[in-house]
Amino acid sequence: MNNVREIITLTTAAKNRVKEIIAKGKKNYIGIRIGIDNTGCSGHSYKIDYAESKINGDEVISIDNIKIFIDASATMYILGSKIDYIDNGMESGFVFSNPNEKGRCGCGESFSV
Repeated sequence: MNNVREIITLTTAAKNRVKEIIAKGKKNYIGIRIGIDNTGCSGHSYKIDYAESKINGDEVISIDNIKIFIDASATMYILGSKIDYIDNGMESGFVFSNPNEKGRCGCGESFSV
């Protein structure tokens, strides 16, 4: 049995949305970059952006042929997270389910670990 926790996992909806975004983006996008900003009332917020190249220190993983570049300073905060994509007519976006979170702010925009 493998006890190593994956850095992140993506739901099918998240995989499909990432593939769609990359396909519609510039030709030089090679994947997505996940990071953490120090902001908000709880201290941290997730950020997802296009990746055009690997940045020194990035953790690089591949899930279903999607290259995911994880900022070196974010790895310890997102270890074991699952990323989903929701689109319910009222809102749409990526949603993190992070086992390391100790709390979230009232608006849900930032978290603490």
